[in-house]
Amino acid sequence: MQHFLTPAFTARLGGEPTLLVRAPGRVNLIGEHTDYNDGFVLPMAINRAVWLALRPRPDDQIILHSLDMDAPTIFHLGQLTKEGEGWGEYVKGVAWALIQAGYGVRGWEGVMTSDVPIGAGLSSSAALELAITRAFSATAGWDWHAAEMARLSQKAENQWVGVNCGIMDQMISAAGQADHALLIDCRTLATVPVPLPHGTAVVILDTATRRGLVDSAYNERRQQCEIAARFFDVSHLRDVSLAQFESRAHELDPLTRRRALHIVSENARVLAAVQAMRQQDAFELGRLMAASHASLRDDFQVSNDALNTIVDLAAEHPACFGARMTGAGFGGCAVALVQAEAAESFATAVAAAYTARTQLTPQVYITIATAGASVVE
Repeated sequence: MQHFLTPAFTARLGGEPTLLVRAPGRVNLIGEHTDYNDGFVLPMAINRAVWLALRPRPDDQIILHSLDMDAPTIFHLGQLTKEGEGWGEYVKGVAWALIQAGYGVRGWEGVMTSDVPIGAGLSSSAALELAITRAFSATAGWDWHAAEMARLSQKAENQWVGVNCGIMDQMISAAGQADHALLIDCRTLATVPVPLPHGTAVVILDTATRRGLVDSAYNERRQQCEIAARFFDVSHLRDVSLAQFESRAHELDPLTRRRALHIVSENARVLAAVQAMRQQDAFELGRLMAASHASLRDDFQVSNDALNTIVDLAAEHPACFGARMTGAGFGGCAVALVQAEAAESFATAVAAAYTARTQLTPQVYITIATAGASVVE
């Protein structure tokens, strides 16, 4: 990516950039819809990222060109106003959150590009936010604290952009580690790197369907989880064990019971997945991923026909340990754990079978775990 950012920078802004930053997208191996329940998630930062070449300015102006969008974003840090819903609002929102938190910021100009697919559930917006946060950190010279920067990026998305997301996407983009997934406790933001099983590859399967009605369904699921938490007299469902749930599940109405069952069982699956990975047990990790998908499909009801089809086709392949939908649901991507040496043939076979079944053309990415947001030397 960086090799064509410099000429693009020169063409638009003259001269050369003095800094290059990147922030990755992510795929979540297991732990879906647990983040806003103060629970556990197990994502990994992927080798697809937002790249940003920039240099400081002597004033408080931000000028940012995107090679992937039409018009540049231009604003003054001393005059932040929301002007619609374009990608530039993410940039302004990060600046606003940093200033609100007392961080010194200065003007800069830059050119960015991204190979994180938009709308696929791979956190293109969090990658953008963390790249911008890294740019402000690098130009102003203050220390980088991943959890704090993730929190402020989430604040920008929640309160400036107006998207009610949990903390997982920003946290993994800020704090990812190469060759590892990251166990994140969404209550404390404590992180533990967890190694991927030897000889495995993570394959992302984009169904080529995009998430319709996801905002209303997402907010509805959050409300259902809050109702269940109040029933158990806890602040979040993270505080309910499987035994506690089973002892009182019969008192819940059927819909709330199914929603709560997914969250409580999914938190347990995440912690079991961490143990399986530490023991290099790809088969057990795959089994847990498959159980997660069944729970998301049947209890939380956030899958769709395309996701179920691609997960089933992946699971039928002999190289696959397990597969599940990933992200908020209703379209987007699935994730599969496969034998590394068979990853290419797996990708080709599943894509062909999916197209034959659905007449849709999926995008398939064989991915590796990378570091989080960073300044590139």
